[in-house]
Amino acid sequence: MSDSPPSAEATVTFNSGRASSVPGEASSPPDLRLIHYNDVYHLDSSSAEPVGGAARFVTVCKEYREGERFQGQPDLLTLFSGDVFNPSLESSITKGSHMVPILNKIGTDCACVGNHDLDFGVGQFRYLTSKTDFPWLLANVLDPALGDGIPLGNAKRTHMITSSNGINVGLIGLGEREWLDTINSLPPNLIYRSASEVARELVPELRAAGADVIIAITHQREPNDNKLAENLGGDMIDLILGGHDHFYAHSVINGVHVLRSGSDFKQLSYLELRRSTTPNQRWDADIWRRDIVSAVPEDADTTAIINKHTAKLKKSLEKPIGFTAAPLDARFTTVRLKESNLGNFVCDIMRHHHAADCAVMAAGTIRGDQIYAPGPLRVKDVTDCFPFEDPVVVIKVSGQALWDALENSVSLYPALEGRFPQVSGIRFAFDAAKPVGSRVIEVEVKGEPLNPERVYILATRGYMARGKDGYKSLLVQPEGGECEELVSEENGMLISAMLRQYFMSLKVMDQWNLWGPSLARHWARVVEDVGGCHPPAAPGREKRPVPERKGSWAEWTASALRQRRGSFEPLREDNGDESEEEEEVAEDVRGMDRELRIMRTVFHKWCRIAGVNGQACDSLKESEVEVAWTKAIAPKVEGRIRMVGEGEQDS
Repeated sequence: MSDSPPSAEATVTFNSGRASSVPGEASSPPDLRLIHYNDVYHLDSSSAEPVGGAARFVTVCKEYREGERFQGQPDLLTLFSGDVFNPSLESSITKGSHMVPILNKIGTDCACVGNHDLDFGVGQFRYLTSKTDFPWLLANVLDPALGDGIPLGNAKRTHMITSSNGINVGLIGLGEREWLDTINSLPPNLIYRSASEVARELVPELRAAGADVIIAITHQREPNDNKLAENLGGDMIDLILGGHDHFYAHSVINGVHVLRSGSDFKQLSYLELRRSTTPNQRWDADIWRRDIVSAVPEDADTTAIINKHTAKLKKSLEKPIGFTAAPLDARFTTVRLKESNLGNFVCDIMRHHHAADCAVMAAGTIRGDQIYAPGPLRVKDVTDCFPFEDPVVVIKVSGQALWDALENSVSLYPALEGRFPQVSGIRFAFDAAKPVGSRVIEVEVKGEPLNPERVYILATRGYMARGKDGYKSLLVQPEGGECEELVSEENGMLISAMLRQYFMSLKVMDQWNLWGPSLARHWARVVEDVGGCHPPAAPGREKRPVPERKGSWAEWTASALRQRRGSFEPLREDNGDESEEEEEVAEDVRGMDRELRIMRTVFHKWCRIAGVNGQACDSLKESEVEVAWTKAIAPKVEGRIRMVGEGEQDS
């Protein structure tokens, strides 16, 4: 793994001795020029170097493609190793479609399928890839429902590209078994075959078809790429370009260069290949790493594309995606001190989505700090309340480690600390008067007393599985802990995306036309399981006309606020553009939000000074649900977390 500091200039990753230290300035031109990248999620730049960003990334790609010092050399080939359509806050709205024009703008020539490219189902993957200008490969995962030997999602097994100077480049796409087991939206009865076994079959076919160089584009962890090099180095594969890991790394194993090129538009690799003059070696490779730093100017055309999509996303943020019949309590004074109905609801979805024994979520995950009153829930509400972009992970944890995690969660009580838990599949009691480390009195998991020797399947945030907020007992093995990962951060789904799919499954009108049978079956089961605690209400009547704002207190009644928040049509679930809305309607809703934020701030301050604890409003009766396009959620508190002893309170 490279620890080189970020640089606006290319830094040498590997020098064969036949190229200059500066790309494009060797005495003899290369026979083949390549760019490689993998695992990209966010369009915008970050705050730390290398800042990345799609617009700067395109600038660097254009430099290698069109730069003066590369004139007269072979045209550039650009290869991508998967994971682009999810996860991000943007993809929770667009289902990955915002990334298609960026992939095309980069000039991608071929890609391997990544696990997150399938998060919205095979139907959506096929729709998105039909819009890209290049083929997608995955040779060793087959879907028998599509026919004999047909890869998942109708991807190709291999692809041949002839470079501008006549060199035939044979490409094969390979994935690993591990990430297949983490995706709930896949068709049944898939056939996974060993990457090495499949490559042994297909590489000779590529050679027979005239391939001069063989490149494996993979989406699997580094140890699996290394194993592939060990098994097929030398005569079979010339280069392995990998993805799935989010770091930059290079090694030479059995004569094969194994390369992964960072993530998130923050790095890429530039490669030059020359026919080797060394006996028993076909190609000499020179490799440079390029960091996408803030000194790189943004490509104007790409910036325009991003701005166009950002404008659509901002409009979509106002759209309702669900409806709640119960007030959702996201106040810090609730979620960081006691059980919350919103915490219960989200943890239940996390647990049942992954069929785990239990779920624990640090309350700091919930950032809304307000009561979401009964009525429409917008995309904005979900993304504001759950803004973090570390996904849900699933780990194996001992009963003792789970007990220790709960001890940590209440160790700073009654401080409003983000480590306080929200849980699912767990009931526990604690006494805050006891010393830190011995406050937890009893714990039940799935209705039975916790067994310290038993291993439980736990759904939690990746943040906590990295030992943050004091959750050292949940530390996963790659970070030096003892917990085995079943679904890692690379394979996990964001809470915001999980909520989106849950709400999609509740819709009864304008359903997503690419909601495939595997997704439908999975989320129907999740809704049924979550409904055991929080049964959804049946759709209500059609929405009433929005009353005109007249500057009176009547417009701030609960009914009037619900009508105004629901004045936009629900977010469309197909892949067309959102219909244009009247700007005055959008501004009315945004203005109402601004005024509510001011009211909420003043009221919080008054409550704090007066020593008054605000209460959540009443839930709607089923007959009062004013929405026809979806079922309404009604999360509730169940007594999962109980404080006993001096100062005992109801939770």
